[in-house]
Amino acid sequence: MIYNVVDMLPKRRIYSDDFQTPDWVIDYLIPYLRREWVIWECAMGKGNLVRVLERKGFKVIGTDVREGYNFLEWEAEGYDCIVTNPPYSLKDEFLERCYELRKPFALLLPLTALETRRRQRLFKEYGVEVIVLPRRVNFKVPSGKGSRCWFPVGWFTNYLGIGRQLVFV
Repeated sequence: MIYNVVDMLPKRRIYSDDFQTPDWVIDYLIPYLRREWVIWECAMGKGNLVRVLERKGFKVIGTDVREGYNFLEWEAEGYDCIVTNPPYSLKDEFLERCYELRKPFALLLPLTALETRRRQRLFKEYGVEVIVLPRRVNFKVPSGKGSRCWFPVGWFTNYLGIGRQLVFV
């Protein structure tokens, strides 16, 4: 499937999906990432995750749809793992694309992403391991003020070998 993410979203929707990830959120994922991996941050926005991963010693490729690199229709070269906080309005498309690419991945998603038949079908078929964060995230928003999230989020992963998985019935 070919998607043009920018055309899919009204301008106000682009900004409603602009939630930058604070540094501490990556700490819970780091133990499951291999140091030799090149990580692709495919929805980097202002680059918060790219900078923190680089500070922690990882090699990172950072791209964003606003720079012409649409993750849903384009693939970076030379990466081993995808780590991103995708636009939540496109979480289904990002999940499908990650499974399609068959590389290790970690998407920061609301825990409500466990819902819906569409996502549960993907989880049943390909597997999912979820790292639930110990507290809600205060995302950085375009206004410069923090946004206290009303919902909990976690790292939805696959192919990382975490070893604990949820069961869907």
